[in-house]
Parts: sequence; C-alpha cells; structure tokens
Amino acid sequence: MERNVLPHGSAKAIPASAPVPTPAPAPVPAPAPHHRALPAAMYACVVLVVGTVAAINLAVPMLAAGALHPSASALVWIVDTYVIFFACLVIPGGAAGDRFGRKGVLLSGLLLFAAGTALSAAAPNVPLLLAGRAVTGVGAAAVLPNTLAVLLHAVPAERRGRSIAAWAAMTGIGGVIGNVGGGAVLSGGSWRWLFLAAVPIALLLAAFVARVAPVSARHDRRLDPLGALLLVGACIALLVGIVQGPEAGWGSALVIGGFAGSAALFTAWTLVELRAEHPLLDPRLFRVPALRSACLGMTAVFFGMFALFYVNASFLQYGKGFGVLRTGLGIIPLTVPIILGAQRVAPLARRIGLDATLALAFAFVGGGLLGLSTVNSGTAYTGYAGWLVVTGIGVTLALPTLSGAISGSLPPAQAGVGAGLQATTREFGSALGVAVIGTVLTARFVSALPADIRDGHGPGHGHGHGHPHTVAQALATAGPGRRHDIVTAFVSGADSGLRVIGAAVLVLGALVVLQSLISGRTAAS
Repeated sequence: MERNVLPHGSAKAIPASAPVPTPAPAPVPAPAPHHRALPAAMYACVVLVVGTVAAINLAVPMLAAGALHPSASALVWIVDTYVIFFACLVIPGGAAGDRFGRKGVLLSGLLLFAAGTALSAAAPNVPLLLAGRAVTGVGAAAVLPNTLAVLLHAVPAERRGRSIAAWAAMTGIGGVIGNVGGGAVLSGGSWRWLFLAAVPIALLLAAFVARVAPVSARHDRRLDPLGALLLVGACIALLVGIVQGPEAGWGSALVIGGFAGSAALFTAWTLVELRAEHPLLDPRLFRVPALRSACLGMTAVFFGMFALFYVNASFLQYGKGFGVLRTGLGIIPLTVPIILGAQRVAPLARRIGLDATLALAFAFVGGGLLGLSTVNSGTAYTGYAGWLVVTGIGVTLALPTLSGAISGSLPPAQAGVGAGLQATTREFGSALGVAVIGTVLTARFVSALPADIRDGHGPGHGHGHGHPHTVAQALATAGPGRRHDIVTAFVSGADSGLRVIGAAVLVLGALVVLQSLISGRTAAS
C-alpha cells in the first residue's frame, strides 16, 4: 500500500483553541496521459521475458551443431542459466522496485535484458554466452514483477481485476509466442539471430515504457542481498550436481560437491532468512500446509512443461525432420485447452472441489507426458499432437487452481509475496525440469548409441571424437551415413526422459493432493 509519511519530528502542534480543519477528500489521481497504451506496454514486456524462456529450446540443435561445439551439459546450462537467475531474483526485483522506483527498475531491467542478449549474440565461446544469459536473467527478474506493480499503480480500481487477469494470461501466452516467434527468427539459419532480434525489441519497449509509464512512490523497503546471493548459489550448485552427472560421473568430486554445496547453501539461506528483519522470502511461510502444497504443485507443473519444451524442440527437428518454424508451431496443440478452457476451470473446481480438480490436473499432465514417451519417429504427428492436448488439459486445470490456492493461503497484505512465490516456483520448476530431462536424455542417448559410435570410432574428426553426448557430436564422429542409428538413440533418450518426468509429475501430484486433503481435514476439525 502506498502512502506518504512525514519525516520523524516534522509534525507541528495545533493550538487547542485553533479550529480543527476538516480534511479534504483525497484527490483521485488523474490517469497518466498515455494510460490506454500502458497495459499494452506492460503485457509486451511480460511476453518478451517469458517468451525467451521457451524460444531458446528451439535453438538447441543449432547450438549443438554450431561453431561453439557445446557439450550436452553446456546446452542445458545455456537454457537454464537465464531461468535460474530469473527465478531466484524475481522477488528481489520486486523489492528493488518498491525501494528505488518501479518505473526506474523496470527500465533498468529492459536495458540489462538488451545488454545480455547482445552479449549472447556476439559470444565467441560458451563461457561468454553463459555470462550473457545470466545478465539477461537478471534483467528479466527486474522486469516481470514491476510490470504488474506499474500497471496496478496506474489503472483505475474498477479495472484492476481485469488487468491482473490479462497480465497473468500473458505469462502463458508468452510461451506460445516465444515458440512461434523464435521459430520464425531461427529460420534465418543461425541461433545468434534469436538473441539479436531481442535487442531492438527490448530497447523499443524501454523507450515505450519511458514514455507511457507513470512514476510511483518509493518505499523504505530494505533489500536482502545476502539472501538473494545464497539462494542463487544454492540453486546453481543443485543444477551442477544434476547436469554434470552424465559427463563428469555421478561419483565425481564435481557432482558430489554440487549436491553437498547446495545443501549447505540452502541451510545457510534458511538460517539467514529466519534471522533477517526483512527477509527475501520468509521460510516460515511454508509452515502453512495449503501454501506448501500449492507451491510444490506449481513447481511440478512447470517441471513437466519445460522438460517437454526442451525435448519437443529437438525431437521434432531430429526425429520428425521438421524445420525450426514448423517445430515452433508444433507445440500449439498444448495451448488449445488453455485458450478454450481457462474460463471453465473455476466453475468446475467449485462443483467437484479443489482436491478433485488437482487430482485430475496432475493425472492429465503426468499421463500426457507418459503418452508422449510412447511416440517415435514413425508415429504420425497427429498422435503426438493428441498427447500434447492431453497434457494441455492438465495444465489448464492446474494453473488457475494452484494460483488461487497460493493467493488464498496468504492474507491480502501479503499479495505481493504470493505473486513472487508464484513466479519463483514457476521458474525454478522450469529450470529443474530442463536439468533433469537433459541429464536423463544424455545418459540414455549415450548408452543407446552403437558401440563403434559411442567409443568414438568413425570417419569424423575434431569434436566428434571421444564419447559423443549430443547428436551433433555423434554425427561428427560417425558421419551422416549413420544418422538413422544416431537419431534412433536420441529418440530413445527423449522417451526415457519423458517417462521419468511423467512419473515424477504423478508422484509429486499425489503428494500435493494428499497434503491438500490432510490440511483440509485439519482445518475442518
């Protein structure tokens, strides 16, 4: 809540004989001159930062075959570095907007986003590409929460409900636009075009926002840089343990150190947050069973969705022979239920109950992923699309139900915390899904390769030698004449990954529903 407070000691005493003035009604703030354009600007910013999460998956085959010669684990890091910084810093990004001014932080985020994508586009090697992705993620974390804050500050009270609903819809539509738009851009033939295209878009949006967005009051809200640093470090260490396993070995010092470091950093983060006067995210919130289960559910849904996005792009290009634009369009069946059924979820939940709705949601998401794991190169696309629709039905049932559960578990004064939790759990689930399916896919792909290719015996040269962990490396080792064997091994890896992810979503969904049932009975008693 925004308010103006006099500095300490500035109030003047009023003599007893003086008439007490009748306070004038608070003036209604006039809309900003360009208020009609403001929602469009905020929605476009949301689509840009969310669409970037999805679009990069389409570029994975190009990156693998490109001049940087990334390993299988590096490909996962190229996707996940952006997502991890986005996930861990989105709450600090909102707090920084409150402290330093929402418009200013939003503009800074767009400029950082442009700088990060420019660095990514020009990167001569993988480390600089990862640095660019990290800077882009920091920018995205400053953009997303402040788009909603700026919007709510400027929009009249009677339109805020619709504005919030439209803003939330943009977080879903952004993924679709990222797939379709990314496919169109990548049709130019280079993964660098994907990053180059984002630079002018971010700069144009910054100019647009500077023109139409109003300036809001600042609040003396303390930041928690140590909490943010520990959270980022803990998440990166966890992904190091997961992602590096197939290449470094599960018993290697790197992998064991990653898991151990993650546990230590998460413990340190919890202790710091418990003692902080103004914590980044108070761990005590998770004592609320309904909030805990809803956050787990949101993480599980995006864990499944973005694991699918990561595999979908490569499967359709390698396994089905689709071009990159057709691949971007190929994910659209997943969104059909979201577009057609989103408005029907709330009435359904009221009729059959929250627990039954969540049970159906996870059954459809997990079942759809398991169904997709049965698809191979010879399966018609219509069969693949059918399982995408099944998965989409589950996502349609889950997202508004879980969002409502997170919001309903907190008092209205903590609505901002609820919004931050939703963004954090979504992005963390996305990063974890990509890491896990990338790890399973790589391990299965290597084991399914014919022995001569796996051992590096072939006519290829250079980066194809050794133990290939990507399709591009295997083709460089064995030559194009063995493409069928290599693609078959990749499809086997993709199927194994989807089975693991589908089973994990079903297990996590069962835990969410069980926790919801227990908390409901406890509240009733």
